[in-house]
Amino acid sequence: MNRTVKQGSSQSLVRDCSVVLSLVTLLGMLLGMAGMWWPGGGLSALTYPALATVYLAGGGPAAWRALSELWKDHVLDIDLLMVVAAVAAAAVGAPLEGAVLLTLFSVAGTLEERALGRARHAIEALMALRPETALRKTAAGSVEEIAAAALEVGDVVVLRPGARVPSDGTISLGRGGIDEANITGESMPATKGPGQPVFEATVNLDGVLEVTVTRTVGESTIARMIQLVTEAQAAKAPSERFSEWFGQRYTIAVLLGAVLAFAGFYWLGGDWKPALYKAATLLVAASPCAIVISVPAAILSALSAAARGGVLFKGGAALETLAAVETFAFDKTGTLTTGRAAVTQIVALNGDEAGFLSLLAGLEAHSEHHIAAAIRHEAGRRGLDPTEVTEVSAHPGVGITGRDALGLVWAGNPYLATEMGAPVDAARLQALADGADTVIYLGRGAEVLGAVSVADEARSSSASALCALRAGGVRRIAMMTGDRRPVALRIGAELGFEPDEIHAEMLPEDKVRGVAKLAESGKVAFVGDGVNDAAALARADIGIAMGTAGSEVALQAADVALLSEDMRQLADARRLARRAAAIIRQNLIFAIGVMLVLVIAGLFFDLPLPLAVVGHEGGTVLVVLNGLRLLSNPARPVERDAAPRRSQEVARLFGGAK
Repeated sequence: MNRTVKQGSSQSLVRDCSVVLSLVTLLGMLLGMAGMWWPGGGLSALTYPALATVYLAGGGPAAWRALSELWKDHVLDIDLLMVVAAVAAAAVGAPLEGAVLLTLFSVAGTLEERALGRARHAIEALMALRPETALRKTAAGSVEEIAAAALEVGDVVVLRPGARVPSDGTISLGRGGIDEANITGESMPATKGPGQPVFEATVNLDGVLEVTVTRTVGESTIARMIQLVTEAQAAKAPSERFSEWFGQRYTIAVLLGAVLAFAGFYWLGGDWKPALYKAATLLVAASPCAIVISVPAAILSALSAAARGGVLFKGGAALETLAAVETFAFDKTGTLTTGRAAVTQIVALNGDEAGFLSLLAGLEAHSEHHIAAAIRHEAGRRGLDPTEVTEVSAHPGVGITGRDALGLVWAGNPYLATEMGAPVDAARLQALADGADTVIYLGRGAEVLGAVSVADEARSSSASALCALRAGGVRRIAMMTGDRRPVALRIGAELGFEPDEIHAEMLPEDKVRGVAKLAESGKVAFVGDGVNDAAALARADIGIAMGTAGSEVALQAADVALLSEDMRQLADARRLARRAAAIIRQNLIFAIGVMLVLVIAGLFFDLPLPLAVVGHEGGTVLVVLNGLRLLSNPARPVERDAAPRRSQEVARLFGGAK
């Protein structure tokens, strides 16, 4: 653990130093420009010290990396070409050209470094969910506290209310509600009893349970999720390897081209000075200043516009990937839906719905359960005063009992109704039970008074966001949820999903397999919010997390975060990404065209070096200005006041994304 902390600290120090050097480089370039162009030459004394600072702060680290790669791995990369091009520009009397190149190159490199290490952070967040200790039952019947890592298959552990399950197992004694949102994404706690499985890091909400361990900590559900996140992050490596392959070969080609040009001109003219001058001109003309700058100029502008609209990206690669995505997969609970329970239907068998709800709210006023909170909220919304109920007693895993002015009253699931000897076979109650929602019965003694259904509801913005994605060219949209199929079908029907694109009762590994299958036909984006979504977020070509509602694990594994619960931000972000991709293509075509013209002019005509610098500088300025057009992107205002602290936390997790 100490090694992990020290490693994380050293990586943070490297990132912080990179930011400082980029700021120093930018300041030096601005001072150099002021000294060179200020009317009257009053600041001319600043020019060369400032530009020297740019070369040291911006070019020094790049030169060190390039020389280290060359010495250790015999690899020539784009860093070396950047430094050589900047030095060549300074050598021929155009140090400002090299300073601009090094400044923007340094800023782009810093942006990439800020996105490093998210796999490590995701794994640390997953590990933080695991309880460190467990209460193991001894052969004598007593209970001892031991390290969770010391548990073995067959051990019996005792779970008190509020405790996390220390390792995967099966309930051997007791019944209670288990919050499995970390693993399955199920919006409602599952009531479990003897013989039913429980997963590591899920929470025992009520009752005292005894659980027989079936998997050690090293083989548990969380351990498998950590492995899935690690493997999924590694699946993105091929594109990075291709970038390195291209950069090395381009660098070699340009450097060899400059050497061959020098040799050719020297052989033709017999004088090394003109030959060196022409070779330097070609090196400046062929250096990828405008090409390299054209991408970060557009990316930085797009990232700034996205941040204003409440969307944070972990670097430019995520923005470019989002533009190419044509398939979206969504988690349901907390993503497409609010993740909060709400009363959807009330059945009062005596017809007095207001009296029925008042009595139920009075009984549930003594419960901290989120379903009870939904019932109280509904009563308050209707302006009803809860009935006074006393002698309230909780029955873990089944419900609650109490007394009002007329006697014993109770509320709970079918198990409690059975214990009370109250039949729930009335036609209206049966119809409610056959639906997709969680049903809570209210009774007096052996008589059932009625029932309410409670469910998670779709976000108000989900339907319009999905329509906007389809209108924007998205070919396929799927739902992947750990919730029950009837619930998934109900929400899917409301939001316009095709039935065969609704996948329910999925564990984290099922979501990963589902994303991998979708990826066979093109790039895939996965949108989620929970711990159970982390592996799928990492496995997708781009993972998108609900920032204000999402767990830290999901945010660490994702590439994009939405700062509010407005799903329309997702469609806005994709439109911005596609616009950025179009501008990047324009910039690259223009930059390559300018470079080819300059190279041809340098080879076959007497292109003066200052003209080559001016042409290259002009091309650079134009591509930067074209990229800045993205700053005018209309942004949907983010509702930061709804969760300001959470928004700040998301911004911290996506450090530097703005």
